[in-house]
Amino acid sequence: MTKTKNGFRKIVYLSFPPEVSGRPVVCNLLRKFDLSFNILKADISPRHEGTMTLEVSGREDTFRQGIGYLKENGVRITPVAHKIFRNEDSCIHCGVCTAMCPTDALILDRETLKVVFDVDKCSACGMCTRVCPVKCMTLDMDEFGRS
Repeated sequence: MTKTKNGFRKIVYLSFPPEVSGRPVVCNLLRKFDLSFNILKADISPRHEGTMTLEVSGREDTFRQGIGYLKENGVRITPVAHKIFRNEDSCIHCGVCTAMCPTDALILDRETLKVVFDVDKCSACGMCTRVCPVKCMTLDMDEFGRS
């Protein structure tokens, strides 16, 4: 979890089974636990299974309580940082990915001219995987939703 001015911040990937996808469980993070959240990406399948990439911030203790609440209500939670990978041996540090990264998780260090990957800032949007000319960035979609 990343320390911010107002507490802590973490990006998580949520997976909702059909029986939970229509309930306001994410909204309750604010009401019951005083947590702020920013929806970075959301999708619902034709079978009413939902997925959401969520940036949650607040106090660390209430964050843990809120995550516990989501799990108790059938939501599967996966830390986003565990789902995007960079093959360090393949990366040529061209910087193309840095232009596409909406969260500045990939930045070019001007001193070393190397691309630095901060997994705590990553939202797993997959933009870097689409533009990398050597395909060193990969998104592990098969693991999403497992906890």
